Amino acid sequence: MKNKVNRSGCPISSMLDIFGDKWSLLIIRDMVFSDKNTYGDFLKSDEKIATNILAARLLTLEESGVIQKLEHPGSKAKVLYMLTEKGIDLLPVLLEIQFWADKHLTVLPEIKVFLKEAKKDREKFIKTLSRQLKGRLSSTGNGK
Repeated sequence: MKNKVNRSGCPISSMLDIFGDKWSLLIIRDMVFSDKNTYGDFLKSDEKIATNILAARLLTLEESGVIQKLEHPGSKAKVLYMLTEKGIDLLPVLLEIQFWADKHLTVLPEIKVFLKEAKKDREKFIKTLSRQLKGRLSSTGNGK
């Protein structure tokens, strides 16, 4: 991981150095909630990210230690992107963003159902999903 100098000591400013574009959190969202983990998977997302932007964002996330790039077990031509523990720790943040959006924006009905379920017991939901994400990471043999 590259040592990057932050613009300031402000946690929000430092976080924006990694996630301050409109694509990085969507990539993380897809990894967490849709089990997407290949370049092709990310290209199929509804938001239609351009290939050059996707490559740049994946590199930034990897250099920041949020994701790691692994050999794909089923294809030498593919790369597998997995969340690191640092990336998995973003789960509560992603949920809170979705809860905020549910309160203030128009959200698809199926997402409303998902969020209603998650709100019933946030802590349990986060622990369960974190455990699943860590299980995916462990199953690759790279549980860093």
